[in-house]
Amino acid sequence: MCGRFLLNTMQSEVARAFDAVEKLPPRRDPLPDIRPTQTIAVVRSGEDARVLAPMRWGFMPDWYAHWDDGPLLINARSETIAEKPAFRAACRARRCLIPANGFYEWQSVPHGKRVHHLAPAGEALFGFAGIWQPGRSKEGREMDTVAIVTCAAPAPLSHIHARMPVVIPADGYGLWLGEEGHGAARLMAAAPDDFWQVTPDRGPPDAKPRLL
Repeated sequence: MCGRFLLNTMQSEVARAFDAVEKLPPRRDPLPDIRPTQTIAVVRSGEDARVLAPMRWGFMPDWYAHWDDGPLLINARSETIAEKPAFRAACRARRCLIPANGFYEWQSVPHGKRVHHLAPAGEALFGFAGIWQPGRSKEGREMDTVAIVTCAAPAPLSHIHARMPVVIPADGYGLWLGEEGHGAARLMAAAPDDFWQVTPDRGPPDAKPRLL
């Protein structure tokens, strides 16, 4: 699964890398610890161009009156996303990319948890697969909401966690965003085994020490 991630690349560089127009306030500082319910930068298709837009991490199904009206949905399983009532419409029509430089995962160990930092070599920028949906707060503030798509972890990483976020390769951006016809389902697969570099005991700023 994915419950915390990082984005250290400057926002203007993110927009260039995804060929998107910025539709959110400028940002230059790194974001080493992005959490559910926070506003995050998301790439989606617009009428004339891709846009880098703000969304709330926590998907709001159609039947919620507001985004706190039920369980927080931060991930969507690739195996069932096309059938689940909460996600199936968004899977067909509202797919997006969530820029990141890595993510954190907590492994269950005797007497506690052990945090791991997973990222491509050099913490290179990449895009998680996501789906989005319009949303609103209890007070009526409107903001689109998003979930990260996950899949079964490959064997070399399954000891850390059974689930991993889906990463869309750069040559698949257009297909995932719905810009290049049908066939996006085939992209919902684990990244190659050598994509992730794993650093045990490296977590976000508030991560607890290793417990064994």
